[in-house]
Amino acid sequence: MRLSFNSFPDRLISTLGGLANRQMRYRVQAATGQRISAPEDDPAAMCRVLDLQGEGTRVGQYQRNIGRLQEIASATHGVIRGLARISDRAGEIAIRANGGRSQQELDIMAKEVTQMIQQAVSTGNTTNRGDSLLGGTQTGRPAYAIQMGTEGQVLGVLFQGNADAPSNEIAEGSTVVAHSVGANSSGSGAPGLLSDSRSGVDFFKHLIDLQNRLSAGDTTGIAATLRPALQADGDNLLRHVSQNATLQSRLEVARVAAAERLGGLDQQISNESDADLAQTLVRLNETQLSYQAALQSSGKILSMSLLDYLR
Repeated sequence: MRLSFNSFPDRLISTLGGLANRQMRYRVQAATGQRISAPEDDPAAMCRVLDLQGEGTRVGQYQRNIGRLQEIASATHGVIRGLARISDRAGEIAIRANGGRSQQELDIMAKEVTQMIQQAVSTGNTTNRGDSLLGGTQTGRPAYAIQMGTEGQVLGVLFQGNADAPSNEIAEGSTVVAHSVGANSSGSGAPGLLSDSRSGVDFFKHLIDLQNRLSAGDTTGIAATLRPALQADGDNLLRHVSQNATLQSRLEVARVAAAERLGGLDQQISNESDADLAQTLVRLNETQLSYQAALQSSGKILSMSLLDYLR
């Protein structure tokens, strides 16, 4: 098959254009360190990179969720420990309130219990980033409201939250609840920290009862009913301390796993998209030599005339 001389310039332009594009691509790879800058560079590899980046986005969100949950769990731990100290002191007062105490002594104890209730309400209303820690999903208002009498005694403590603890995903198919619910009267779900209908725990009710019985001098009732009730409240708080510690341990394991997964994804993306600098420079040099050779040979061919063939 013979090609007309007129087709040579078209083929030359096409060849030089292809070589110029290859030079540009290798220059960009050498400058950026990236082998793939557009889908057409390597469609299959680009697809794999996009899949890996999508997974990295999900794992990154899990990592942020874990960080937030760790923050909440740590703050909740402080709340539980504070309430446990109040519980311990209430138990001590209940033991000290025996029949040998004068009413004046019992009144002093009652006033201390009143202050303890107020402190417990303040602790129970602790927030983190403006969200109530013990209010369930009712995070926009204090978990507890206190009712005071005209003589300075506590009449009641009202729970203003709910038993629906918010949860967050820390891995595919794995969700965690970091909040402790202040009260749960539903008979199901997460156990209440200060009040739970299943176990009979009701910390504020028992503290108010202790306050009132001290004021009334009812040491017999304190010994018979309140000591065991306050002991059960304290045991419940200790269980929550243990559960919180277990949760924080789990979150730390999840944090490390997410960080390692992100590192692995970054390496996989690098393997797919990063350019081998030495190899890229060799190819760039080869392409430049080919381009120069094409220019020189085409120049000679285009400068030839019929007389060159007749010599």
